[in-house]
Amino acid sequence: MRCPFCAHDDSQVKDSRPTEDSTSIRRRRQCSKCGARFTTFERVQLREVTVVKSGDRREAFDRSKLEQSISLACRKREVAQEQIDQLVSGIQRQVETAGEPEIPSQKIGELVMDGLRQLDSVAYIRFASVYRDFSEARDFEEFASTVQEAANGRP
Repeated sequence: MRCPFCAHDDSQVKDSRPTEDSTSIRRRRQCSKCGARFTTFERVQLREVTVVKSGDRREAFDRSKLEQSISLACRKREVAQEQIDQLVSGIQRQVETAGEPEIPSQKIGELVMDGLRQLDSVAYIRFASVYRDFSEARDFEEFASTVQEAANGRP
């Protein structure tokens, strides 16, 4: 593993342990040249998945982009980082085990919406406001009222 401080190619693992949600391994490393210590995370990747975006653009599935968008929706909410990590890991697992080499970005967006709906209604509305790209305030109001009705137990 390359040292992030001096770019030397050799480092030693000093400690390894699973993360709290057991979806990755946290490793403490020490550079054999400069002696700096740093942490890396190792995750299982079942298969390479390509995301088909609008306009038929394609790019590799990127867990960090998914985590960033969910974290942004949950910003300043009482949602623990562990809950976000579990949601991201669950979505990643669904994407990788779907058996398809390509997945539309809309499908990933729907998986995020389903997860956020159960996690936090405000984060759900925040994500939906960007994902659904409401053209008018009325569209947003209608969507928010359906979320409120669902929270109150009405269909």
